[in-house]
Amino acid sequence: MDKKITTPITEEIAQELTAGDYVYLSGEIYVARDAAHKRMMEVLDRGEALPIDIENATIYYMGPSPAREGRPIGSAGPTTASRMDKYAPTLLDLGQKAMIGKGKRTKEVLDAIVRNKAVYFAAVGGAGALLSKCIVESEVICYDDLGAEAIRKLKVQDFPVIVVADCHGNNLYETAILEYCKE
Repeated sequence: MDKKITTPITEEIAQELTAGDYVYLSGEIYVARDAAHKRMMEVLDRGEALPIDIENATIYYMGPSPAREGRPIGSAGPTTASRMDKYAPTLLDLGQKAMIGKGKRTKEVLDAIVRNKAVYFAAVGGAGALLSKCIVESEVICYDDLGAEAIRKLKVQDFPVIVVADCHGNNLYETAILEYCKE
C-alpha cells in the first residue's frame, strides 16, 4: 500500500505502518553514518546532550557525494544499516522513531523497533542520483570535520522508501523469502 507521510514520525504513525508498505516521506530527516553515530554515543557516555533532537527523529544512513551546481546535495544513496546496529537500540530507546538504510538488522535492533514502536525503512541502493532529486535542502548540523559523514538535516519531498521492519514485529526480508518459496 502506498502512503504519504510527513515527518516527524510519531508512535501513532509507526503503528499504522506494515512491512511491505511503500512510503513517500516529506519533511525533515537527519543523515548520520558510522562515525557520527560513534560520536553521538561518546556524547551520551559523557552524560551530555545529543547534538540533534532525537525525539521522533528519522535518521537516514547515508553519506552524500558533493552537490552539483544548483543542487542542495549530490548522490544520496543509502548505506548498509547493519553498521549502525550497535548504536540503534540506544537511540531508539531515547525516542528515535525511524531509520532509513539498506540491508538486514540484528535481532537487538528489531526488538528495539518493536519495544519503541518505531520503524525501519529501506531506500533503494544504487539509486542515489534519483533519491537526491527528492532532497530540497541540506544543511550540516554538526561534526563538519567528518566530511560526508557529518550529521546533516535534510528537507525531503516524497522521498521513496519501503517499510522493512514494523513495530508489530514483521520483517519484510523474512516474509518476502517465505512468500517467494511458496511459489
